[in-house]
Amino acid sequence: MTPHAPAVPSASAPDTPPASRTHVVVIPSFDTGSQVYKTVNAARARWQPVFVVVDGSRDGTGEGLQQMAANDPGLRVWVLPHNQGKGAAVLRGLQEAHAAGFTHALTMDADGQHPAQMIPSFMQASQQRPDAMILGRPVFDDSAPLLRVRGRRVSNWWTNLETLGAGVADSLYGFRVYPIDSLIAVMQAQHWMRRFDFDTEAVVRLAWRGVKPINRDAPVKYLSAEEGGVSHFRYGRDNALLSWMHTRLMIGFVLRLPVLIWRRLRRQPPFQP
Repeated sequence: MTPHAPAVPSASAPDTPPASRTHVVVIPSFDTGSQVYKTVNAARARWQPVFVVVDGSRDGTGEGLQQMAANDPGLRVWVLPHNQGKGAAVLRGLQEAHAAGFTHALTMDADGQHPAQMIPSFMQASQQRPDAMILGRPVFDDSAPLLRVRGRRVSNWWTNLETLGAGVADSLYGFRVYPIDSLIAVMQAQHWMRRFDFDTEAVVRLAWRGVKPINRDAPVKYLSAEEGGVSHFRYGRDNALLSWMHTRLMIGFVLRLPVLIWRRLRRQPPFQP
């Protein structure tokens, strides 16, 4: 049964800076309820265009977002017929952005955890270094579950090893700007990275490809249920997925190790200043 659809904001298109011809915001969304409307409005207030990919949501927000887009030329929405996973939704957004001529995409979650107010500064950093990926380094407050904060240290340790210390400060925080062509090429070369494993595997494989990571502090907010927070993270399922992902990446790392060592010694991408 489809849950009752959250009310759709009736406001017209927000007043935003001129549309970028190179950089776009991509927001994947799955059953986030009315929070997605707040996230999209916050993103649109600071950037255009914004692309939203609704990943088979059953909460009625796909229809609501399409209504918003009908009144906002800076917002485009695609609704996938069924849930395919975060990575798959991001890939669809990247493909649409590439077809429209964009070169870079800032990804952010729909659940209100990521700081929309920092979109312009991340985009500016990307414009200054279009060869790099601009990665959010999370600054946690008291809302962050301690188990999540400690648990990500394990993934960060493995990521640092798998990239031979290329400089990825956080492997899981999805508030980032990616070069679109490079990320599409990485994802189309294999069939992983379609679900929760997307964020970590993306930075590792892009680093292997020679894309330099540049880290910028960004706050993260874990909303309570009363505040509209929704989490689809499942400790057992998703940690098993991460374990399998790091197993694959370690195999790839061993195979690439001579090349990575050579690049590091010669200070070639992604190890350049």
